[in-house]
Amino acid sequence: MLSGEAGSPIAAELVRRADADRESTREAGAALTAGRRRRVAQCRGDNAEALAAIVRRHGWPTVEAVGGAASTAALMILLHAPDLDFRLRCRDLIAQATADGRCPAVHLAYIADHCAVELGEPQFYGTRINPATLRPYPVRHPQTLDERRRDVGLGPLEEQMRALRAHG
Repeated sequence: MLSGEAGSPIAAELVRRADADRESTREAGAALTAGRRRRVAQCRGDNAEALAAIVRRHGWPTVEAVGGAASTAALMILLHAPDLDFRLRCRDLIAQATADGRCPAVHLAYIADHCAVELGEPQFYGTRINPATLRPYPVRHPQTLDERRRDVGLGPLEEQMRALRAHG
């Protein structure tokens, strides 16, 4: 298990790596070039390797193990990891940690939807938005979507869509 300290070296590394991803993505979005695209891919690949090493050694970095910010950073790294099999293995670890109360349910919502979309399946919580259409990828049982979202701490999908349109 990890040290349980939000100020641990592992927690700091996770936050630093998520920040580097965010910064490289921001730079690429400002002026997309082949070099910037390569830097984003390299950053995400390196981050995924580092996260995989942490997971192999310690298990999923839960809130109780590394603190909220670092656990969220680990999720962000995972969402951008290039290896679907790794994302699926971590999804299962996050599901167990969520069931045990060691990880926020919203973390499971994001990785479950991410994996479902990658597998060509309907998502559960509507967290993934198609960048081409600015609409959610297909959702399983849309009539009960907002109930599932509420259960994991997300607001109604229409609120998310309004916010996306306001910032898009």
